[in-house]
Amino acid sequence: MTAPRLLAIQHEDDCPPAWFGEWLVEDGAELDVICGYRDEAIPVDLDEYDGLVVLGGEMGANDDATSPWLTPTKALIAHAVTSGTWFLGICLGHQLAAVSLGGEVTVNPQGRAIGLTPVRLTAAGRADELTSVISDGARSLQWNVDIVSRLPAAATQLATAPDGSIQAARYGPRAWGVQFHPEASAAIFDGWIAAAPQPVDGTGLDLAAVAAQLLSAEAELQRDWAVLARRWVRMVASPVAIS
Repeated sequence: MTAPRLLAIQHEDDCPPAWFGEWLVEDGAELDVICGYRDEAIPVDLDEYDGLVVLGGEMGANDDATSPWLTPTKALIAHAVTSGTWFLGICLGHQLAAVSLGGEVTVNPQGRAIGLTPVRLTAAGRADELTSVISDGARSLQWNVDIVSRLPAAATQLATAPDGSIQAARYGPRAWGVQFHPEASAAIFDGWIAAAPQPVDGTGLDLAAVAAQLLSAEAELQRDWAVLARRWVRMVASPVAIS
């Protein structure tokens, strides 16, 4: 298996590759990170890379006026998907993929989602070469107010959140997105709490209790989501044979 070279696009200090990046590197990948919010240039193609990971962020998928790097990021995602380059979007990255390919992202009418929620695979998700490694009902961390409300025409829903919204999707033969945060540790969640207005509107949650629950679940989360990162990077490295 060759060592794939991957590019990650980061949108804010509080949303780094974190666990996911560690798992990718542990499985042999080289990982470069571009921080668009620091005015680091987003490339127009992925000729130097085998795959693209686009991370989460508090901004919306259509906030190009205030987060101008989103425009070239969406163009790069569309290029990756249409050219057959491996792609994985996490939270905002999932939403950017939907928008860049003709789908729609809106505020979730059920309100902001925060905390641990189960991932319920669809029949397509259980059969998918990537998401089939997810244990149906595995808990994932959510922190989002927007959702993909309409998938692009060629996309397939792979998992559903408890509120019925799209939790994971396949955007092309080598492209996926997940609404949840498989990369985030309790320490990262604590950073989100510290940066968020208090109280967080529309949740009614005790965020300290959610943080404690997340901390106690870290071993479970690492067990359940390392397999996703490792399956994806092995697919990038050896698309014909996956061990």
